[in-house]
Amino acid sequence: MPDTAPPPSPAPPPSPAPPPSPASPPGGLSRVALWTAAAHAAEHERPEPYVRDPWAADLLRAAGADTGPPGDGPLQRLLPDWATVRSRFFDEHLLAAARSGCRQVVLLGAGLDTRAYRLDWPTGVHVLEVEEPAVLAFKERVLDGCRPSCGRHSAVGADPAGDWGDALVAAGLDPLRPTAWLAETLLYHRQPHTVESVVRTMTKLSAPGSTFGAECVNARAASSSFVAPFLDALSTTGIAWHWQLDAPERWWAGHGWQARTADLFALPYVVQRLSPYLPLLTEADAHCVFLTTGTLREGG
Repeated sequence: MPDTAPPPSPAPPPSPAPPPSPASPPGGLSRVALWTAAAHAAEHERPEPYVRDPWAADLLRAAGADTGPPGDGPLQRLLPDWATVRSRFFDEHLLAAARSGCRQVVLLGAGLDTRAYRLDWPTGVHVLEVEEPAVLAFKERVLDGCRPSCGRHSAVGADPAGDWGDALVAAGLDPLRPTAWLAETLLYHRQPHTVESVVRTMTKLSAPGSTFGAECVNARAASSSFVAPFLDALSTTGIAWHWQLDAPERWWAGHGWQARTADLFALPYVVQRLSPYLPLLTEADAHCVFLTTGTLREGG
């Protein structure tokens, strides 16, 4: 009887591609940017939203992202509402600065925010976004055909924590005119020496009348029972709060800026939105971050 070889075994199906790592979202997007966009998308669906961002849902769909911060503690549950009131606070700060004469607005680490499109800017405002080139290219694809609401919009492809000063000037920033700067969530994820470098460049390029806005972490709250479990969960994604302050006004004064921290619970929209969480918070927990704004000191 002739030898017969057994039929070849079918090739195993190819293994599915692994999902993106929590520390490496698709397209170079930061997870913090995705979480903020998710908060904006949900907020936009409310009857009277604090932040109107009709593009946030499109950006999330294009990124294929539908996850939130890791863990399930009280801080994680609060974060979408916190991101909303933080955006509202800085929206109002930037618009007030623009109406007071800052016709240049620089968004350092703009992420997926669409302020150049969604805010009612005064005539003649130039919004410049400093962000990684891949992130800017992603936004450009999704927002293709959308018209900015500012007079001029420039995308500056550079590491917002790196050497971006020359690129910003090349894109049209005039250091002799006042600028409104915003580093909404950029700084506290960076090492202190990097923050020093970013702020030095910002100060060097600022004329009298310039303003800034930045979220800063309260060093005194980072080890609290409210914040510490969240930081532990964040560490699994490669994210950390490296830069922390216990006296933000003093720190910013040392870098040429007259700073102030907002009394958040004097703002009606903050109290209204965060009131369900207040029974969970101690006084320290309620001030675990500072929303800080300021102006360039004379001779700064």
